[in-house]
Amino acid sequence: MARHSELRDFWERRLEGDWTESGVGYRALGRPFNRWMYRVREEVFLREAARLAPRGHSVLDAGSGTGFYIRLWERLGAGDITGCDMTDAAVARLRGRFPDHRFVRQDVSDLDAFDADAFDTASCVDVLFHITDDDRYARAFRELARVLRPGGYLVVSENCLQRPEQRGEHQVNRTLEWIGATADKAGFDMVRRVPMLVLMNAQVDSSLLWRKLWGGMLRAATVTAPTGWLAGAALYPFERSMVRTRRESPTTELVVFRLRD
Repeated sequence: MARHSELRDFWERRLEGDWTESGVGYRALGRPFNRWMYRVREEVFLREAARLAPRGHSVLDAGSGTGFYIRLWERLGAGDITGCDMTDAAVARLRGRFPDHRFVRQDVSDLDAFDADAFDTASCVDVLFHITDDDRYARAFRELARVLRPGGYLVVSENCLQRPEQRGEHQVNRTLEWIGATADKAGFDMVRRVPMLVLMNAQVDSSLLWRKLWGGMLRAATVTAPTGWLAGAALYPFERSMVRTRRESPTTELVVFRLRD
């Protein structure tokens, strides 16, 4: 398990070298496939975040990366949008790309640049499972609760395993039970969770055999940019259908929490 400083250096180097969908996404599958994947993510996020009626809301996007979700909050009519990221590489570029919004270098587990009750809504997408230290993970939920107003909503992506957790150097896939309990201790109620992806990502909540088989097939199909584009285009219509109709996913889910009054 990498230390926090090592994780920050890892993401600093990664985003400095690749500030695109593949830099923040499933890098091994290449940029063309990731672009198809992010089209599905966009549709799910817009659908679910729109249910929160965010027009005019003060929004914090924690772990902004390339600003993908900043643009989606803009499309939903959010009012004052603030972003933060743990890397200088992302913050400098975000300030150039979105001059009308505020961006600061802050880790989600230490949001001391922001006052308590500062935001109506917050998002933290594809960030939490990269926090490999459990104490920092719990602190992230407490910090997000602190900066949200009572009754505010938090939108996150997580893997929500219903089998034993999986720990790696730069990612920990935790159990649904553990995530829910940690959020509850911070003052959040889980409102709903829906698939964000189904087949276009690592099958972390499936059997080892299927994880290896499907992962190998995806990597083989995306070994070149043209084949990656074709694989993404072929999977895209099926993925769109599955994220609309399935209640759970073997990979990334979008989870909405509400901060108790």
